[in-house]
Amino acid sequence: MRAALDLASAGPSDRLLDLGTGTGEVLRQLARRSTRPLYAVGVDTSAAMLAHVPALPSGWTVRKGDALALPFAADEFEVAVASYVLHVLPEGVLATALAELARVLRPGGRLVTVTPVVPTRGLVRAVGVACDIVSRWAPATFGGLRSLDPGGALEQAGFALLCGRTVLRGYPSLCLLARLPAATGASLA
Repeated sequence: MRAALDLASAGPSDRLLDLGTGTGEVLRQLARRSTRPLYAVGVDTSAAMLAHVPALPSGWTVRKGDALALPFAADEFEVAVASYVLHVLPEGVLATALAELARVLRPGGRLVTVTPVVPTRGLVRAVGVACDIVSRWAPATFGGLRSLDPGGALEQAGFALLCGRTVLRGYPSLCLLARLPAATGASLA
């Protein structure tokens, strides 16, 4: 989460969306930072998960919603985080979810994704490969272990990949930072 939030670099003037917030871990860690957005909202399809989100800072909230039809207006957020959610979406809907994220982000908006990754070497690679195989064999039970590099799908959805980090501590993960094109006449910088 630390790597993802560092990449997001959400400040007081940003409105942040946490897609697939679950029990609110991204919001919880973001709330501990000295620099954070004044407005943040976590969205999840599970009311049971949302019931476990702790008290949030003033101006922050959670709501039930679906990644395929987000309950927000176009251009509502400057930053979105999709942490450990894209790889568990049903087969064939990743493009729809990314299009929804692009819709609710302002021009120039930033998206940080966090997905499981199979490490490239060492004993951790063998464990990662085994987890990936099991997740594809029994997705209903072990789908949360499936590795996913959403880079190509992000580009197809109109995002420009800015940077990425592979984090091997804890759950091996790929954190990507992508940005939508800025409004006409502006640069991506």
